Amino acid sequence: MSAVALAAEQVPERHYTHHEGRGPTPHRSNPVVIHRELTTLDLRPHMRVAEYGTGSAYSTELIARLVGPEGQVTSLDIDAYLTRWANIILAERGLENTRCFTADGTAGFRERAPYDRMVAWCTPPLLPKVWTDQVVGGGLIVAPLPIADVPNMTVVAKVRVRDDEPVVEAVFTGGYIEATASPKGDLDLPGRWVDWENRVPGPSWISLTWRAQDDRLHTGARTALDRLLNAAHTEPYEGGDVDVDWPSWRTFAAALGNPQLTMAGLRPDLWAIGHSTTESAAVIQQDGVILADSPDSPSLFALRDWLTAWENADRPAPETYTPTLMPTGNGQSPAGWHLRLSH
Repeated sequence: MSAVALAAEQVPERHYTHHEGRGPTPHRSNPVVIHRELTTLDLRPHMRVAEYGTGSAYSTELIARLVGPEGQVTSLDIDAYLTRWANIILAERGLENTRCFTADGTAGFRERAPYDRMVAWCTPPLLPKVWTDQVVGGGLIVAPLPIADVPNMTVVAKVRVRDDEPVVEAVFTGGYIEATASPKGDLDLPGRWVDWENRVPGPSWISLTWRAQDDRLHTGARTALDRLLNAAHTEPYEGGDVDVDWPSWRTFAAALGNPQLTMAGLRPDLWAIGHSTTESAAVIQQDGVILADSPDSPSLFALRDWLTAWENADRPAPETYTPTLMPTGNGQSPAGWHLRLSH
């Protein structure tokens, strides 16, 4: 049995996720995925670990047990309610090597650096340079990273830091809630890169990679969303079930690097990916329904071409892509690296 599996046997998950004093927390991840990320992190006794996204603190105790009493766990969350309770709940369990702080994890936490390992349960907009600066040489970071500037297009990356430079050793299917500057109550709306949202008559939203070309009134985003909500053309996707291979499709669409890439949520819990311009829009939803502004839509033709290429590539798994870290260099965004994939 692995070290993570052994630790999990000692940690009562429900004590954290449904604590009788604090109440249940929706800010929690699938324990199977938590165990996978912690296995990838290769935790050992005496290590100093930074964790971004305290949540229920279930993962915090797992890490604490894996690094042992001589190790140190620093856990950060933007939500003070969660971190205050996490400190109490961890103390109830007799843990002395954990400390939870209310802070924006995307800025790192220099006060307790350097760290041997970092793990994130929320998605930053890029791999922050402050993270790599605070990791020892040869250290590991395991974190979800965006692969396009739209919501929910992420992979989990295993990043090794050597000579202050990060190198992606592997990527895995997965992603977590976007890191935000304040606690997030609405878990249905993405926390970043939403270019327009409607709240009446029902919730809907859209995200455009071409947002820099839109005007200050978001006319392009508003128009594209309206075209999709009132689609003049619908058709079923004939290529088979899309939802079961949604991670493959969204990764493929992101890896295309097309400047017209678009993501939308037209109904609750039903995401859509496609193509849009100032003149047309078309997406395929997770249920396999294709929506477009017209049967002759240029965006519809582009989307069909993307889907054909995806099928011809045999619906590749996210793990099969080649990752590249691209440093930011315009001085207008936080220092760090954007993750992009190629096949």
